[in-house]
Formats: sequence, C-alpha cells, structure tokens
Amino acid sequence: MARSDSPVVLACGAWLKNAACLLDAQGQAHWSAVHGDLSDPAACAALEASARALLGRHGKRVHAVAHDLHPDFFSTRFAVELADALGVPAIGVQHHHAHIAAVVAEHGIEGPVIGLALDGVGLGHDGEAWGGELLLVDGADYQRLGHLHPLALPGGDRAAREPWRMAASALHALGRGAETVPRFAPAVGEAMAQGVQQMLERRLNSPLTSSTGRWFDAAAAALGLSVRQTDEAEAAIALEAAASRWLAQHAAPEPLADALVALLTDTLPDGQRRLDLRGLFARLLDVPAEGVEEAAAGFHLALADALAHWAAQAAREHGTRHVCLGGGCFFNRVLRERVINRLQTAGLAVHLPGAGGCGDAGLALGQAWVAARQIEADSPQNKTPHEKETQACA
Repeated sequence: MARSDSPVVLACGAWLKNAACLLDAQGQAHWSAVHGDLSDPAACAALEASARALLGRHGKRVHAVAHDLHPDFFSTRFAVELADALGVPAIGVQHHHAHIAAVVAEHGIEGPVIGLALDGVGLGHDGEAWGGELLLVDGADYQRLGHLHPLALPGGDRAAREPWRMAASALHALGRGAETVPRFAPAVGEAMAQGVQQMLERRLNSPLTSSTGRWFDAAAAALGLSVRQTDEAEAAIALEAAASRWLAQHAAPEPLADALVALLTDTLPDGQRRLDLRGLFARLLDVPAEGVEEAAAGFHLALADALAHWAAQAAREHGTRHVCLGGGCFFNRVLRERVINRLQTAGLAVHLPGAGGCGDAGLALGQAWVAARQIEADSPQNKTPHEKETQACA
C-alpha cells in the first residue's frame, strides 16, 4: 500500500545476488540492477555506483541506510560508511525478517503476518546461522516463533559446498555418526570421512545452523544425488528434479495427518517450536537405487506438510490469516506448491514474493521497509505522552 509520507530509505542488500533498493516517500521501490555475489570486487564496485545513482536520481534527503546484520558483508560496511557520510542512521535488519517484510511491502499487507523464511543462511540476532525460520512479523518488530532442528556445519562454510558433510552431520544428530566412514569413504576418501566424523564428535569447527538449504543438501547426499557441488543449490536442485520425475508419473500421496506432523515438533524452554527433520532424513538412508525418486518426493511432501501445519498453527494462535513465504528454498516448485496448497486448504491467505523473487535479489526492499517502519515508530508523533516526557528527561 502506497504511503504519502513514508521515510525515504536506501537499502544495500545482502551478500548473494546483491541489489540495492530505494524506498521513496510514496512507498515506491526503485531498484538497481542485480550486481551478483559480493565475493566479486566488480559486484562491490557496482553496488557503490548503483547506490550513489539511486541517491542522485531521487535528489532528496534519505532518512536512513539499511543493511544486513552480518558485520563482514561488504554491503554492511558500505552502508555504514555511506550513512555516516550522509549524516543519517545505518539500520541493521535481520536477514529473514527482511525476506518476509519484502513480501509484506509488495502486497501492502497491514498488521501482523506469519512468515516462513527458508534459505541457505542468514545471520540471526543471536549470532548463529539461521535459515529455517517461523516468524511473526509486525512492521519493525519480529518474533522468532520456531526454527528447524539445527545441524552442525563440519568445516564451517565448506559444508555448504560438500553435501556429504551435511549428511554426516544429520547422521551424527541421529546418533548414527559411526556410519559416516563406511557410507562416504568410497566417495571422499577414508581419511576425509574420518576427519569429519571426529570433527562432529568433538564439536570442532562445526557451528550450528537451522538452514533449510543444508537439510536439502543432507537429503540429496543421503540418496546419492550429490556429494560435492560446484554451483549454488546444485544438490537441492538435483533432489527436486528427482522428486519431480516421480510425481510426474504418480499421484501425490495424501497430506500427513496433523497428529503425525505434530510428532515432528517439540517446544523448547524459551517457548519456540522446533521442527525436527531427523526422522524424515532417516527414511532416506539405505534406499535402493530404484526407490530414490520416490524417496525424494516423499521428503519434499512430508516437509511441506509439516511446514504448512507449523505455520497454520501459528497463524491461529496469533490471530492472523496472512502467511508470507520468503527465502531461496521457495524456488523449489514441489515444496512451494505443496505448502501453498496446504495453507490455502486451511483457509489462510498465502503471499509470495513478486518481481524481486524469493531469494536475496529481492531482500533490499524488506530491509528498506523495516527501517522505514522503525523510523516511523521512533518518531515523536508516534510516542505516548509518557514516552515523550521520558525522552525529554533523558
């Protein structure tokens, strides 16, 4: 929904598929081109040029520069430097909050929404790597209602390039870590497999992540579809392709019963609900070659049913009928269509990203929108008399 007096915010995007966005006073988004990943110096230079071009074309003062929470991203450092030069605040926005906020902004949704933010990685407010998130988003505020059961990343970022490491991590999470060497030594070498097994056992260089993308990697490796990947999401794409081949020849099975889905969810001491995929992963172990495509389809559909049940329950509890889907995992058509179908069957309004896509290329709009709502919430006219008095006395 367009606003006539919205704060003007420039957002610098994240690391992958970087793009900048300027949100003007009418709530209209003005985009740069997609620069690519900021590991490329040319992409960094393009971001700088695009940001300055957006400011020049707009020709009016911006109220803030928004950025990702990750302090090491070039986009974050540039945003902070640019904000300082402009004399305006630099506002950090959590990665998955921004994914859902981008959908809210595009569809002009008023009030709180439930968000399913599923991707490879984004820094959480607790400093850990997130990526399988159930959120309640209401303007500048968000609450993490739940997340996927975390997996360790043996070798850190290297685990994202070698799906077999994520399968080893899932085996370890099942208490079956001793199977790592016999399963994967033929493909990666005994020394490497033993090293990863010991790394997981000793918790060495194995940070935790709730990433949906890494669970897809683990599933693809367990089914023998990908051991190492050279391109982003290669393993997940192979897993989806296998599932699609089976579904093209067979009717999709009926949704999991709510009682069965509920068994996948446990409540943590802080009240968050964790969706535990270890049981789904265990089904993929020792599948014969002729059953790989069916197993891939089963993993997708069971995961989608569980996610939809998770989100629908949260929507009921928080009094909203709006569910927003964001993050690169929703490029997966099998997952996306099943989640949408199950949520709509539950009577909920499902909203998807628009032109910017569900990945990081559309993230800057969410950053700008959240920052604008934060500025509005902090403005004097929106404060209570008590808040104004307290601020004046500070």
